[in-house]
Amino acid sequence: MTIFSRIKTSSINKKLHKQLSENQIQAAWKYAFSYDIKQKNNIELDFKSVEYKILHDNITLENILSSDIEIITFKIKYPFDFNLKLSSVIRACLNISSKQLERLIELEVISIQEKYLQKKHKVKNESIIKIEVRKLKHNMESKKLNN
Repeated sequence: MTIFSRIKTSSINKKLHKQLSENQIQAAWKYAFSYDIKQKNNIELDFKSVEYKILHDNITLENILSSDIEIITFKIKYPFDFNLKLSSVIRACLNISSKQLERLIELEVISIQEKYLQKKHKVKNESIIKIEVRKLKHNMESKKLNN
């Protein structure tokens, strides 16, 4: 893929030029998943083949419901954009089923950047996720969150 076109190498940031010249993985991954580079090269990326791991604290829905915390907040670090759905990340982190996640979405207890979570939301680096525990507990009393 073309990263730079018709420019002098001296006009490229020296640190970046060194990283690319040395085939450093971090720089290669940054450009491999760059939306701008994708557009510039007019290509469609196959994100289904991307393998990844979600590193997180082991917090379950039961842990959340038994806590005294009103709102749980966490930030997502996602340096490479490969079209990952936020719902997939939340399901994996909370170890919940699709049906349970759908119920949480209906109850509007999870928000991202001050908007309630939708299934279509994609993961973005530095996104702030909030789970309103009090609202979840209140809704849990009146309706069971079934599997």
